[in-house]
Amino acid sequence: MLSAIRSIRQPTRRAATQLRTAATQAQKRAGDISDAFVSLSGQKFEPLTSEYADLKGRLIKGRESEVRESWERLLRDLRKEIPLIVELGSDVIPEIEFKDIDNTPDTFSNELRKRGVAVVRGVVPETEALQWKEELKEYIRQNPQTKAFPADNPQVFELYWSRIQLLARGNPSLLKTHRFLMSYWHSLNPHAPLSTQHPISYADRLRMRLPGDAKFALGPHVDGGSVERWDENGYGLGKVYDSIWKGKWEEFDPWEASCRLPVVSDLHQGVGAASAFRMFQGWLSLSTTGPFEGTLLVNPLLAKATAYYLLRPFFSPKRGVEPGAQTASEATTNSDAFLASDNWEMDSTPSPWVHGATPGHGQELSHLLHPHLQLQKSMIHMPKVRPGDYVAWHCDTIHSVDKTHAGKADSSVLYIPACPMTEDNANYLIRQRENFVNGTPSPDFGGGIGESEHVGRIKAEDLQQLVGDEGCRAMGLKEWDSAEQGLTPGQRVILDRANKILGFYD
Repeated sequence: MLSAIRSIRQPTRRAATQLRTAATQAQKRAGDISDAFVSLSGQKFEPLTSEYADLKGRLIKGRESEVRESWERLLRDLRKEIPLIVELGSDVIPEIEFKDIDNTPDTFSNELRKRGVAVVRGVVPETEALQWKEELKEYIRQNPQTKAFPADNPQVFELYWSRIQLLARGNPSLLKTHRFLMSYWHSLNPHAPLSTQHPISYADRLRMRLPGDAKFALGPHVDGGSVERWDENGYGLGKVYDSIWKGKWEEFDPWEASCRLPVVSDLHQGVGAASAFRMFQGWLSLSTTGPFEGTLLVNPLLAKATAYYLLRPFFSPKRGVEPGAQTASEATTNSDAFLASDNWEMDSTPSPWVHGATPGHGQELSHLLHPHLQLQKSMIHMPKVRPGDYVAWHCDTIHSVDKTHAGKADSSVLYIPACPMTEDNANYLIRQRENFVNGTPSPDFGGGIGESEHVGRIKAEDLQQLVGDEGCRAMGLKEWDSAEQGLTPGQRVILDRANKILGFYD
């Protein structure tokens, strides 16, 4: 571990340059989770600037008829699929025991690819997860200055470097779970510089939601940017959604990884906007929590829902709204006549509306802005989870939380996404590693002094004993073994590149 600490305090020439770059990169303003979403920060959704109308026009120029026809096909598919989801409820979400992930049933694999969400049971022993929660409570008690949302009754804490969070991120079973889940991604380019078998550690917050809470009522949304999904300089850099813009949404593959490597998902430096590539978002449960007890809801349509929220800004209803309006009343929105295909037409002139998208904030959805998704019905609760269960959802998945925690006990989770090793993620690790050493918030989140003055914060020199070699590598504190047996050419290239970026050799 001493060599790892030395690499931070006395880095190679290349690493010194990288760390200087990280240090001079503007720290995001201080903030909490409410700053990441328009709905939580009290703002309203409005049309964007005229440049977005121009952008929309460029995306489908010359292919308008193909896109219009694909919209019709999509609406037909949604009419068939949503009743099935409503009927199945939480049973639509595939589950697997951690002990079985080396012999995965085909039914689980097929459903995960289709639904984009899964529960892995028993990743951490229940008694251990409950002990972790008690230690976290003590860390919070010892540090009453901890920033949290809402300030008057904290539910989501701006904590990143507690002993338990670091212990959980470096837990061997959790890292194995991340490798397992990320193996469902593939690359059309076998030489693409990435590895799903060498996850990086991404420092995120924690939630301890209390019974009765209705303020952390985060509605349907998608992380990883908002307007960036339409922007040529965002997801357009990798042509991630090109099949959708060409009117061939059925060819969109949400599991293709190489196209996501060039993506810039945080063009507007939003507080809480992820700049790292998170294949899956996820959390480790520290509570027994069921539907309506302050838990997660997901829309298990993945590819179809993604195609819908991307195409929605190109179409408007003919009947049921005032001229030029973008939403109808709730009663109208739910009517068959309003949702009928013949009531929707492509805008003859692109408008500056990008429904639910605001620069610097997450992509939000609602039944008024996105009526054909029928979100009041198609957002499905997670099945009951126990302490030590891990819940994961694909980075394009629409998700939300219970509007009110109607349970009788806390709903507590550690947010721990699954992130592959890529060049951008290695560069993110430099910034994250520096913030860890300084005790300041993780780079994607609100700035400020963070935990730099917190009692009981873990230091870099403590990490080897806490999480071992594998956990330290995931944090960017130890060199990766690019000579290990069985690596693909792309894996070998990215591990070598990451070691150079992280300063382990010139």
